[in-house]
Amino acid sequence: MIAVVKVGTSSITRASGELDDAALLKLCSEIVEARTAGHEVVLVCSGAIAAGLPALGMQERPSDIGVLQAVAAVGQPRLMERFSAIFGQHGVVAGQVLLTPHDFAHRAQYLHARETLRRLLDLHVAPIVNENDTVADDEIRYGDNDRLAALVANLVRADLLILLTDTDGLFTADPRLDAEASLIEEIAEVDAALEAVAGGAGSHRGSGGMSSKLAAAKIAAWSGVRSVIAATESPGVVLAAIEGKPVGTMVHSRMQRLPSRKLWIAFAQGSAGRIVVDAGARAALVEHGRSLLPAGVRAVEGGFEADQAVEVVDEDGRPFAKGLARYPASLLRQVAGRRTTELPEGSPGEVIHRDDLVVLP
Repeated sequence: MIAVVKVGTSSITRASGELDDAALLKLCSEIVEARTAGHEVVLVCSGAIAAGLPALGMQERPSDIGVLQAVAAVGQPRLMERFSAIFGQHGVVAGQVLLTPHDFAHRAQYLHARETLRRLLDLHVAPIVNENDTVADDEIRYGDNDRLAALVANLVRADLLILLTDTDGLFTADPRLDAEASLIEEIAEVDAALEAVAGGAGSHRGSGGMSSKLAAAKIAAWSGVRSVIAATESPGVVLAAIEGKPVGTMVHSRMQRLPSRKLWIAFAQGSAGRIVVDAGARAALVEHGRSLLPAGVRAVEGGFEADQAVEVVDEDGRPFAKGLARYPASLLRQVAGRRTTELPEGSPGEVIHRDDLVVLP
């Protein structure tokens, strides 16, 4: 089995922000245990910024993007150095791969990343993936490695995504506030009700919370990958999850899978605007798999540029698809509602080509 294990900053650092050696030792030993049992494991690990803060004498995470990138540049080798030393005690060589969600947008980069990870596994190296915080922009500000881990699971054709956190899984309510909250052991499909239960961010040391874990599980499900959300501190959690033992919250994979490029369009980048379409256009997109034409556009919201991701919504404002616009918003407003024969010479025939469109439930 191929498993992607993701661990967040709060799970491998102390409250002071320094790396927690005991947590790192436990994590590495469990990955080695899974490898010994014959499984291939890719580790996706946050913590570069948290590892860099103490080295620079900083007590709090700065808000300036440039400073954060610099802190990550200091922290990333410190984090990798510690992982290499611990894995080395088990006779395992560790290798580092730095990615951002944008690496999944371009086919050549995607294939290069897949080949690198595959060769590392073939060489019995323990791949450690982290977001490239030293050059990231929106990701370093708003994102977390949960989404990246789900994309990596798709990249390596994993069988399982294990999302380790500081709680036992997804509960019916926040267990810190509700004594009657109970663990949700199994999820058939992530829906809006579950996303509402997941809530917001979890720890001031990390950028992700249960909501991001659930969003990552949803991405993995669309890749045909099963997910487990479980506590990092749980004894033997990695191998238990791989062997299908009851641990944490298990999220089933979907029968219908998205190709990697459409997965990137749907989940790896935010929407820069919205396009409102009429009922006929909606039916053409959803029921017949066609491209979105200017004739079906009723309104344009936002100031997006060509090739940016946008939501497609019906006339009641309900989103049902996402895609890459071939028009900038300013020009699309001018051609909205026009037939193809009425378009200015040289204008794209499609607002969103069907190959760049993902219809979501």
